Amino acid sequence: MAITDNKYIAVAYKLYALEDGNKEMIEEATIDRPFQFISDLGTTLPAFELGVKDLKKGESFSLTLTKDQAYGDYNEEHVLELPKHIFEVDGKFDNEHIFPGNIVPLMDEDGRTLNGAVLEVKDDIVVMDMNHPLAGSDIVFEGSVVETRPATTEEIQGMVNMITGEGGGCGCGCGSSDDCGCGSSDNEGGCGCNSGGCGSGCC
Repeated sequence: MAITDNKYIAVAYKLYALEDGNKEMIEEATIDRPFQFISDLGTTLPAFELGVKDLKKGESFSLTLTKDQAYGDYNEEHVLELPKHIFEVDGKFDNEHIFPGNIVPLMDEDGRTLNGAVLEVKDDIVVMDMNHPLAGSDIVFEGSVVETRPATTEEIQGMVNMITGEGGGCGCGCGSSDDCGCGSSDNEGGCGCNSGGCGSGCC
């Protein structure tokens, strides 16, 4: 089990959006279900990773990220009108999952999975908002380091496999709120993942 220069980092935190000087809690990664990632793989927001990478186990942090360091501006061009038929399952429209307010995964032309929010269901189209839920917001992470240590080659390979869609994983599950606590309070998007996702690049 070779050791590398990359770090395995697990953090517990509360994530807040800043709106007009007020903090609104968006999500929480607890000590029992911390957000986990491997450093230097581009799977977390760079400013988030920089803020926690050199901390020791047990140390606390409070990181304020501007919207430019987080998920950028809200872009009206990312609100899409999609043909209703693409949401059919076995020839029938998927009413169970496609309804206003729900978050659903969609695949882009490069095969990447992106989460979108259903804004409206019309007669022949579905209006989807593909902006990150925190687009346009400054955000604050407040928490502590649960674990930090050199990552093993197996953990790195697991993360690479997950990023490339080959399965496996180091236990982070970035982009999968079930594994890393990333995601909004509705378990979608968010936190330390970059993709559209957890601090994201990965989630």
